[in-house]
Amino acid sequence: MANDLTGRWAALGFLEKILDDHLPLDQAFDQICSQFGDKLSAQDRGFVRHLGTTCLRHLGQLDAMINHCTSKNLTGKQKTVRNILRLGITQLLYMQVPAHAAVNSAVKMTDKQKNNSDRHSKGMVNAILRRIDREREKFSTKFSPNLNIPKWLKENWKDNLGSEAVDKIAVALLDEPPLDFSLKFESEGAEWAVKLGGKLLPNGSVRVEKAGSVQNLPGYEDGQWWVQDVAASLPAMLLGAKKGDNVLELCAAPGGKTAQTAAKGCRVTAVDQSARRLRRLQENMDRLNLACDVVTSDAAKFTPQKQYDFILLDAPCSSTGTLRRHPDVSRAKGPKDIQALAEIQRRLLDAAVSMMPPSGILIYCVCSLQAQEGREQIKALLDRNGTVKRKGIEVAELSGFENSRLKNGDVQTLPHHISGGMDGFFISRLIKVSD
Repeated sequence: MANDLTGRWAALGFLEKILDDHLPLDQAFDQICSQFGDKLSAQDRGFVRHLGTTCLRHLGQLDAMINHCTSKNLTGKQKTVRNILRLGITQLLYMQVPAHAAVNSAVKMTDKQKNNSDRHSKGMVNAILRRIDREREKFSTKFSPNLNIPKWLKENWKDNLGSEAVDKIAVALLDEPPLDFSLKFESEGAEWAVKLGGKLLPNGSVRVEKAGSVQNLPGYEDGQWWVQDVAASLPAMLLGAKKGDNVLELCAAPGGKTAQTAAKGCRVTAVDQSARRLRRLQENMDRLNLACDVVTSDAAKFTPQKQYDFILLDAPCSSTGTLRRHPDVSRAKGPKDIQALAEIQRRLLDAAVSMMPPSGILIYCVCSLQAQEGREQIKALLDRNGTVKRKGIEVAELSGFENSRLKNGDVQTLPHHISGGMDGFFISRLIKVSD
């Protein structure tokens, strides 16, 4: 791969589909793999994905480096040249690709551009990359990780989480995340940590640093586990449902939390408006040999045929808590998206409360770091609806994650809260006090 342009052309296309066409990362990757077909081996695909996602994680730093090295910033018309430089610097500084391979491939790609002015930029591309190679220490330390967070997002986080937290989040977002596995049988955690070559986390999940192809791991075909970030496993755990309890999961797909509750022996009804995503949920449940009732419906309009003592609402959100795994999210979302999602969340919360019997428990969660989608959403609900109150989550329920508990009993996990990172999740537990 080091001397092969094919993978780098694919990485360039991958980056363009995300930044220019605004496709989600996984969709962009699938499209580029389909486009290149047999030209990309399995190893090539791994290189393309790693190069593209690493570039996205460092995008703000990369652009600051490029601007630092040019007397005149590259214009929007030269975005392809900028992307070639981004990928070249990523290989030099963050992927340990030999300098001659990273520089020469970037120059060749620039020389093959259709636009005449782009082709003439190959001397500039060569000069910038060779300078960065010579001054690696300077360029590796001079540019703050905070540059990778878009301004609107950074300001929002500073207001709601504090500057210190933002600095720590920015660093945590740079690393390729490990994979966390939730187990069908929680008591077998130590055994599966050995089999998977990972370590056991405080909640019973198993963390593997370099998992490789998930389908090839022991236990996949037998349905012994599923991939689920450790933070995403907390809402179902904090719901408190036990064997035999009726659980309603709203916006349930792709089903990680559904599997958790079903594995405990709960009777689960999984509701989601996407038939496609529910098919994926059902496929996951079939592999795990777990049962649930699946309903295709807008959760805000769903009318249960029976009462559920436990409801879990994993509401649609900005997903800014998942930037470790989806670095494209910060470029795809903006303040207007947050406002629109907050309105959807409000409707879903009101609907969920209306489905609860007295003494019923509701978990509301979002994989977001935005206050508008988390604590402000719950405050607004409690202000307008006197039939529910907060059932605070206690420190004892968060062994290993105590620093994620807020003073009011809600939970906000942050990417730097545990070694190796975790997704950002807001979780609030509510109880129905009257109809």
